[in-house]
Amino acid sequence: MPEPINIVFFGSDPIALPLLEWLAGDGAAVGQVTAVFTQPDRAFGRGQKIAANGIKTWALARGLPVYQPEKLTDNVRLQLAALSADVALIMAYGHILKQSFIDTPRLGTLNLHTSLLPKYRGASPIQTAVASGESETGVSLMRIVKQLDAGPVADAERVFIDAHDTALEIETKLSSACVPLLARALPKFSAGELVFVEQNHAAATFCRKLSKGDGVLDFEEPATTLAARINGLFPWPACSVEIAGQPVKIGLADVVDGSGTPGEMLGADDKGLRVATGGGVVRFLRMQRPGGKMLGAGEFVRGFPVAVGTRLISWPMPALITV
Repeated sequence: MPEPINIVFFGSDPIALPLLEWLAGDGAAVGQVTAVFTQPDRAFGRGQKIAANGIKTWALARGLPVYQPEKLTDNVRLQLAALSADVALIMAYGHILKQSFIDTPRLGTLNLHTSLLPKYRGASPIQTAVASGESETGVSLMRIVKQLDAGPVADAERVFIDAHDTALEIETKLSSACVPLLARALPKFSAGELVFVEQNHAAATFCRKLSKGDGVLDFEEPATTLAARINGLFPWPACSVEIAGQPVKIGLADVVDGSGTPGEMLGADDKGLRVATGGGVVRFLRMQRPGGKMLGAGEFVRGFPVAVGTRLISWPMPALITV
């Protein structure tokens, strides 16, 4: 059996922890992480305390060298070259690599992108896939090229999006999906047998970085569109509506039969808060008042005034996708 390849990992998000655990365990016979590049320590949480991200914590616990450059300078590239990496593996790093970095490892640079390319290139593929009403998404293993998420793809692992999946659940599914994908691909890559196929660039779609302003709802839209949007944008930026003069965050929604004036609150009970739309009824299943916790509908409506028959304000929903 050939020697395991030397992997330098670039990443800053806990979504990559399952694949790193696999590489430290069953996958170590094929590839071993010998160093980690990650974002500098940042302020987290309400207290805004400076803290290490989960990737750095994982690496330090295993005695691996950790590099946290604020910018990818020529000196940083020399640090990478000194590691004699066979391959750089990237997932949710937070920096765009220059061509000089891409070319430094002996076998090149690979990226795990959380969509079924060429769909949803860009900054928010998980949220946008759910918010767009997709029934499936996945993780694609690709070679890095200078153009954003445009490199040739070797393999992908698909995951299903269920009706009550938010972006949070899909992120967890995609995180786990990286392991079987790498388990298939890395042995072939190490042996020089992994085939990369050019994407159909004409079919590419792009998703942008999200902002707080995206969490609005237009009740003239169909209920299916609104439920997908709510679920796709949870936990951040999260969709909100104004009820009884207070902003209420919606954590989960689905679609039920019914009709009414768009925005009209039709009923509220243990099963949810039902709101008429431009096509069908959207049902809010989890809600959160200012300063409170995210609650199931039954518990929420028992402690919050919901005036059935009143109308919720609609706002134009910014497009998430460009073609």
